[in-house]
Amino acid sequence: MEEQRRIRVLLAKLGFDGHDRGLAMISTWLRNAGMEVIYLGGWRNPDEVVRSAVSEDVDVIGLSFHNHQHTAYVPVMVSKIKEAGLDDVRLVLGGVIPRQDIPVLTDMGVDQIFTPGTPMEEIVGYLRGAVRAN
Repeated sequence: MEEQRRIRVLLAKLGFDGHDRGLAMISTWLRNAGMEVIYLGGWRNPDEVVRSAVSEDVDVIGLSFHNHQHTAYVPVMVSKIKEAGLDDVRLVLGGVIPRQDIPVLTDMGVDQIFTPGTPMEEIVGYLRGAVRAN
């Protein structure tokens, strides 16, 4: 029987946003759900994240925002992901993202956005389904 490759998720925070408790908790929950997590933590830039995504051969890039810089960083991330040829990598966001920004971000190329209070089962289910669909 062929062994199925575990879903690989890279988690990071961009810029000067130092609120990483939620990201650390998500990292633990995803590992407990059987996923492989590459945790970059905070204070990263888009180039670092994309380089790591390429070298780690990830299925998902998850970014957390709490400082309202999401609309500035997302277009840069989407562009760098495309430049790197990571068309099959899902880009998901979490954190404090105003509801009115969600359609703007999905139009920019974000695959899914999880706001505070999203049940962990929903996040895990989405990631499993999205990666399987690829």
